[in-house]
Amino acid sequence: MELSLTEMQKRYLELKSRMTLALEKAKRNSEEVKLIWVSKFHSAEAVENAIALGATDFGENRVQEAESKFSVKRDGIRCHIIGPVQKNKLKKAVLVADCIHSISSEEALEKLEKVCAENEKVLEILFQVNAGEEETKSGLDVNEAEAFLSSLEFKHFPHLRFRGLMTIGKNTGIAEDSRSCFSFLRNLQQKFLKRGGIFSEFTELSMGMTLDLEVAIEEGATMIRVGTALFGEREYPI
Repeated sequence: MELSLTEMQKRYLELKSRMTLALEKAKRNSEEVKLIWVSKFHSAEAVENAIALGATDFGENRVQEAESKFSVKRDGIRCHIIGPVQKNKLKKAVLVADCIHSISSEEALEKLEKVCAENEKVLEILFQVNAGEEETKSGLDVNEAEAFLSSLEFKHFPHLRFRGLMTIGKNTGIAEDSRSCFSFLRNLQQKFLKRGGIFSEFTELSMGMTLDLEVAIEEGATMIRVGTALFGEREYPI
């Protein structure tokens, strides 16, 4: 059952308080961190409630679900695809997404570039790194990520904007266990931002969720992806 607007507002205020404390501890400004409301498995009504509370950026794992909620574009509302995208869904992902966080292959980049060119669209891209080195997680291997990014440095993707990196913290239930993952990601992002060129806009770090957002903010996150703390527990499809 979805939360009421009043219940969601209460959760949002509690989350903002957590974020504010983390930002103060890290000596960072609130403008430096974008909150992405992870609306996967939540209804269009829940999305409308979030927009009423000021939400602008939404994260969806599945392209089909993103289509059902965000295919009609609205000023100021952005859709982020944060889950792995199957090859046969890349075209649909281009049409609905403003940013895809989960890219980890040159093949996907080439397909996205082709579709974007056909649709005269510029798409923001984040590269997912499996910084926690967990078999159940997608993304570039930590030992291969730098070489992969370097291989793209002089290639041509005029319709793609390489904006930064994404990772998922360690699934241990202990926020502090994710710190090394987030630190690794920040160091890698900074290294490529300094190279300029195709990485001149490589400013984003998408990391941190409901459990570990404080650690992520302390380690330099510019985007945090929060679902449960805002929308309540998800009703997963059978």
